[in-house]
Amino acid sequence: MEEGTVKRIGIIGVGELGRAVVTGLCDGGDESPEVFLSPRGARAAAELSGRYEGVQVCAGNQAVVDRSEMVLIAVRRQDRHEALAGLRVDDDKVVVNVMAGVSNDDLRRTLATDAPLVRAIPLPDVAERRCVTVTYPSHPVVDPFFEYLGGVLPVADEAAFNVFSALTGTLTTHYSYLATLTSWAIGQGIASEDADRYVRGLFQGAGRALSDEARSLHQLAANHETPNGNNERIRTTWFDSANSAALAKVLDDLLADLKRPR
Repeated sequence: MEEGTVKRIGIIGVGELGRAVVTGLCDGGDESPEVFLSPRGARAAAELSGRYEGVQVCAGNQAVVDRSEMVLIAVRRQDRHEALAGLRVDDDKVVVNVMAGVSNDDLRRTLATDAPLVRAIPLPDVAERRCVTVTYPSHPVVDPFFEYLGGVLPVADEAAFNVFSALTGTLTTHYSYLATLTSWAIGQGIASEDADRYVRGLFQGAGRALSDEARSLHQLAANHETPNGNNERIRTTWFDSANSAALAKVLDDLLADLKRPR
């Protein structure tokens, strides 16, 4: 970690995301912070503490908070009241809320604390320090933390944060789209391992092209197709205006749900 960043980090809820954060912090860094894990997700917590020096599993959530400067709360939304019941969070702590659909106002009522609360949307790629994490509000401790894990994008208000949260909801649809392509090829007689290998390679290459920020996404699409070619045919006949409008409608509905008080 860079000079001036937080040195003692707690994580309550050690699922896939908690595991990814620990890996990103501790794998190959020059100086890793101390990390304190809740016993929730016991198998993952034990595995991480055995792999990395300085990662410890605490007896309970209160011990995680007491020993940390910054605490990530990564439990499932529906489990938050049970997991956080009775937790005491002193005002000198910093709390990072990575629970999808849980506002800072909601979390503050649950914790009954005046500690700074920051919402964040880290993704599993933080494990490889390749994830741009959206945060709200900007914070001098939290933003450098996520910058280290691949990049940070602070936003001005919770409305903007919810837009990015809705975009994040499209991730598994992308994987299902690739799985559908693979299944189609298998149906045409292609061996499953060959179809899987080709589709993965095809879109890994497309993913690398995204690093060229000098070209807009529309420019990338145009640069990858020729007039009346195969790519243009699929784009204009399958992903037509009706399909695009349907996707926008689903995102609108999700955004409305994210704004709804819980």
